[in-house]
Amino acid sequence: MYPAPFRYHRPDSLDAAIKLLERLGDMAKPIAGGQTLVPMLKLRMGDVNDLIDIGRLPGLAEIQINDNEARIGALATHATIAASPLAERIPSVRDCAGGIADLQVRSRGTIGGSISTGDPSTDWAPFLHTLRAVVEIQGPAGQREVAIDDFVSDAYTTVLKTGELVTAIRFPLPPPRSGGAYIGYKRAAPAYPTCAVGIQLTLDEAGVCSAARCVLSAVASTPVTSDAADAALVGTGVTEEDLKAAGELIIAAADPPEDVRGSADYKRSVLRGLFLQAGTKARQRATGETIEGSHSYV
Repeated sequence: MYPAPFRYHRPDSLDAAIKLLERLGDMAKPIAGGQTLVPMLKLRMGDVNDLIDIGRLPGLAEIQINDNEARIGALATHATIAASPLAERIPSVRDCAGGIADLQVRSRGTIGGSISTGDPSTDWAPFLHTLRAVVEIQGPAGQREVAIDDFVSDAYTTVLKTGELVTAIRFPLPPPRSGGAYIGYKRAAPAYPTCAVGIQLTLDEAGVCSAARCVLSAVASTPVTSDAADAALVGTGVTEEDLKAAGELIIAAADPPEDVRGSADYKRSVLRGLFLQAGTKARQRATGETIEGSHSYV
């Protein structure tokens, strides 16, 4: 199917893009890499009269690291992030960025575009929960920040208001003895994951977990987190039994849809294995081991 007719605009500044979006209203959409939006347009998912091309706006693709935090510009591509010093420093970033679809999609798709669609099956929004990220937004009323936990409110729905754009994502750098992992279960590289698990851990000098953050993806209309699951890992050695117990707590909070990727029971079964894999890999990385990350395939 072909997209419905639309008008194309290419502003030369962020301010000009925001003014266009504000003037044209909800029937206008920003586009950068287009790897999520274009397929939606082809499927006629929502009416769009105008596309605002923001892909060449200056200053929105930088990846910065300072002493305490990292900041990723909204126009940074998945491939650029996967090959960056940030991914070298935080391997779970490479797990996420380097596992999205295929090289063509990773070379075009952007982190800002990925989270802005609110697609329940994309990777960045859930993964960023593990790092407690903050989304920087700019619009007609100026700048504001929203915790990633509050950014996606429902399937394909975010807190972005008319005229607003994501400009960057920011998160604190994990402390020493920290490690994370993100694993999706996929039928093929270009496919969306059937489900995915992200875990971030911090261990004390004795190897006991002092902080944990867990998330599930593609098994509800928004990323699934569980304070109870996080708390269940704190104070433990993150053994297989500890991970199984925490996994059951967060899986109970999921509501997997039955679709072509599998039944709800099937997805819960897959999640149990993914949670154990991700937790084990996160613990190994927190102890200083160099562990390469990859998705699991059918």
